[in-house]
Amino acid sequence: MQAFEYAAPKNLAEALVLLEQKGTNARIMSGGTDLIVQVRENRRDLELIVDGKKIPELMELSYDSSDGLTLGASVPCYRFYENEQIEKLYPGLVDAASLIGGTAIQNRASFGGNLCNSSPAADSIPALVAHSAVCLIAGSNGTRKVPVEDFCTGPGKNVLEPNELLVSFLIPPPAKNFGAHYLRFIPRNEMDIAVVGCGASLELDDDNKTVKHARISLGAVAPTTLLVGEAAVELEGKQIDNGLIEKAAAVAKAAARPISDMRGTKEYRVHLAGVLTRRALQKSLERAKGV
Repeated sequence: MQAFEYAAPKNLAEALVLLEQKGTNARIMSGGTDLIVQVRENRRDLELIVDGKKIPELMELSYDSSDGLTLGASVPCYRFYENEQIEKLYPGLVDAASLIGGTAIQNRASFGGNLCNSSPAADSIPALVAHSAVCLIAGSNGTRKVPVEDFCTGPGKNVLEPNELLVSFLIPPPAKNFGAHYLRFIPRNEMDIAVVGCGASLELDDDNKTVKHARISLGAVAPTTLLVGEAAVELEGKQIDNGLIEKAAAVAKAAARPISDMRGTKEYRVHLAGVLTRRALQKSLERAKGV
């Protein structure tokens, strides 16, 4: 393992100064469950690791009925499912948080780190997309916001500049009659990387039957997580039933463009994209109806 410097700044300004000084030779560590492994295996050549766990903005977890949820980039996963309010209002996020590694990993791992690692198979990203999350990014030139679905640009690549860091996710308050779900397929428990993942959300109209708004996101079927807008269009404005869900699942399946690798063939992943979309929508519908 290569030698590197370690810094634990206590505020955002100090962290940004360190990133400005070191540029591409520095990385923010939200949890370290990906980053430390990559450094140890010499897949990343770094001079400085900047720990985000002591920066208040990166550790914020707060909810306001007007603005929604502020989720700091370094908040560990276990805090999701130990928070009854988040579990009730943002069920898709809790689904994903409970799947990222085992309990020990969830004590360190964060959605911010999972997103910045930018794996096409990341569990957090489809769930965040289903909940319409937006990234708050800070840098030496100020702040900017980027929808989660636009953050990753390729496997292991994203929109962050060397002098920037992901501060938090801004997630709108769920509307009335809202439900969301994330699930994935893995061939066995020991292989903890999604062959395909799917996040979905539904907002129903006052009749509790008509789809007012929908979002469907697929992971591990393209170089980046997909937001399948065409599948949402198939649902919106119509009374939902099993037939309509099947149509949306078929559209999502058609949007998948995976590769074959050791975890699954291209054809298998395409099939799973339709199956998981159907199941995610069915569970989202149950939650939207309060079943």
